[in-house]
Amino acid sequence: MKVIVTGATGMVGKGVLLECLDHPEVKEVLSISRRSLKMEHPKLRELIHQDFMDFDSVKDHLKGYDACYHSMGVSSAGMKEEQFTKLTYDISLNLAKTVLEMNPDAVFTYVSGQGTDSTEKGRTMWARVKGKTENDLLKLSFKAAYMYRPGGIIPLRGIEPSSKLYRVLIKNLMWLIKLLKWMSPNSIVNTTQIGLSMINVTLNGYSKNILDPRDIIVTAE
Repeated sequence: MKVIVTGATGMVGKGVLLECLDHPEVKEVLSISRRSLKMEHPKLRELIHQDFMDFDSVKDHLKGYDACYHSMGVSSAGMKEEQFTKLTYDISLNLAKTVLEMNPDAVFTYVSGQGTDSTEKGRTMWARVKGKTENDLLKLSFKAAYMYRPGGIIPLRGIEPSSKLYRVLIKNLMWLIKLLKWMSPNSIVNTTQIGLSMINVTLNGYSKNILDPRDIIVTAE
């Protein structure tokens, strides 16, 4: 199959990308990003695109794909709701609608996070916005759509978090993360598991549209 990956310059997206490049069922990977990954691989194609509010100008490049793994995101820290909505909801829906137009039988996955508010009415701004994003993505007529809600994420394969704060936490508190993983095995996932899970649910389907850490672990096997 052929897949689209967004966010490959970040921690989760890079993990998804590497698993796709290694997987025998994935024949081609199109990375959409604002800057080059500076990687070379026989399966990898890059689409450098600056305006994620407008995919019409590049939609012909998105035709012929079986899945889109939308793994990009921004922190809500210091943002007002309007700006966070634009960078989260608007970009995700613009991408999804374009992918759907060009690939009516595609599978779409979106990485949100634990605590996402499906009611869209809670007090936490980021959770409401991501809840609305999930809800409206699920309303689109994809072959299937899956919303990913990882909690703590351990980066593997030499991947470094794009967030400075998360890099510091990983560097200094990895022992605590591993302890939490040992105490509660189904509460924390790694980047490899997220990537393998997306590939497997595309190939085999899954009974749930919203995947928590335990679902991610199960579907990665």
